[in-house]
Amino acid sequence: MGYGYGYGPHWGMMGGGGYGWGYGLLHTAITVAVVVVVVFAVIWLVRWVTGVGPHQGPHHGPRRSAGLDVLEERYARGEIKRDEYLQKKKDLGG
Repeated sequence: MGYGYGYGPHWGMMGGGGYGWGYGLLHTAITVAVVVVVVFAVIWLVRWVTGVGPHQGPHHGPRRSAGLDVLEERYARGEIKRDEYLQKKKDLGG
């Protein structure tokens, strides 16, 4: 009895077709990799758009200016007095 148009009893997705289990595992691994890449891309995009990075976020607050760091170092070394420190800090917006 013929099957018509060259299709045999094992034709189709589960019929073997010469690929076997190796192709199924490879297909699954590629699918998982694509899903992981898409998830990480979405997370990166959301962080980039919202401005939340590894050093910023809801618990860390905005980054300080380098000027405030220098001002604090100068005050700690005794190069400027308290009144000058407070005025410059206010001027820098800190």
